[in-house]
Amino acid sequence: MINVDLKNAQIKIEELLKYQDQVSIIHQKLDTNILNEDEFCGWIDMPLRYQQDLTYQAAWQKMNTLALKLQEEVDILLVIGIGGSYLGARAAVEMIQGFYNKKAPVKVIYCGNTLSSTYNAQLLDYLADKEFAINVISKSGTTTEPAIAFRLFRDLMVNEQKKSSEVVKNRIVVTTDKETGVLHNLAKEEGYQTFVVPNDIGGRYSVLTPVGIFPMLVAGIDVERVMIGAQKAYQECKTDKILANPAYKYAVSRYHLYQEKNKSIEILVTYELQLQMFAEWWKQLFGESEGKENKGLFPASVLFTTDLHSLGQFIQEGSKIFFETVITIKEPNLDVSIPSSENDDDQLNYLTKYSLNDINNKACQATIAAHSGYQTGNIPNIVLEWEKMDSEMFGFASYFFMRACAMSASLLQVNPFNQPGVEVYKKNMFQLLGKK
Repeated sequence: MINVDLKNAQIKIEELLKYQDQVSIIHQKLDTNILNEDEFCGWIDMPLRYQQDLTYQAAWQKMNTLALKLQEEVDILLVIGIGGSYLGARAAVEMIQGFYNKKAPVKVIYCGNTLSSTYNAQLLDYLADKEFAINVISKSGTTTEPAIAFRLFRDLMVNEQKKSSEVVKNRIVVTTDKETGVLHNLAKEEGYQTFVVPNDIGGRYSVLTPVGIFPMLVAGIDVERVMIGAQKAYQECKTDKILANPAYKYAVSRYHLYQEKNKSIEILVTYELQLQMFAEWWKQLFGESEGKENKGLFPASVLFTTDLHSLGQFIQEGSKIFFETVITIKEPNLDVSIPSSENDDDQLNYLTKYSLNDINNKACQATIAAHSGYQTGNIPNIVLEWEKMDSEMFGFASYFFMRACAMSASLLQVNPFNQPGVEVYKKNMFQLLGKK
């Protein structure tokens, strides 16, 4: 479902194959680590657990039942989480449903990802007269941003809207650790609905667990198709052969450009507005996994053609410290015809033989040629050709990138699954706030 096109990437096939021995060793290690909870590789076989593990089957049934109940009772689902606790779900909802979707049973709003007083105050005011449910997602329950947001919006539901204890129990859903933590204990004491963040899966790799799946269900997404897509990606990524495994072909290509061509930035390019949050999820996945020990590509993203009118100048003629990874879509979710004008006063009648998607594709082709051409931009362009933007594609793409990220970080000889640098600012902040 994803074809990795290197025609414009300034990479020869033999340059990729020289990494085969390293890739084979890492591949075997990753698969071996699935059985070790401390290695955080449980995401690798998650597409299979969904079908084969009775515990997961029961959890999925419970999620589906609760999601259908909430769709009847509320207008809004408030997803409280930060980083991997919300980005995957938001990426899925926006990619699959797009914007202004009249068929979505529930509107999903996200908070707990910022300490902005203005945003939170406006959201509190907006929700004051709304029927909403809360899905708070945090393994520990002590992460500052979601913890504050949960206190604020739980207080709104309980003390301002004065919902009954029974309603509160049904409308607060906690996704957290199975056995320990502040949020786990609170949910147990108050009788909130709970789902589990698996111990062997880190936040940024958790999109195919209840962390991402439950909000998708409430939003009305066909998660069965999501998992079918993930299963297809799992099957394609079972081999350690670089040219047969699309995720490894992409991972090794980006590693080669970093290692041998001195590229320090990767820009993920999309021409679809509804993939903007997918790019944000991608940035966290790769940034938090690779950026260690003074190593790693800096992950950035742009939305074309919008950003061609701003960053386009720098990309075309600025310093050559980056390469582009371009997502193209063969089949859009929707398309628009260009109407004819009798007077052609805007001089656009020459476009009436094209649809808007045709024009977008021509812009993409023209930009790749301009940016990658040796005489013009001289920027390597990896092109990832997607079939479409539906539930199945999301499942495939999310698994594809997780597998690629694990391989790419391992080639750098850094741990893809920890994030020690994130803790530094937290310690400083707690000290300034006087936390004991």
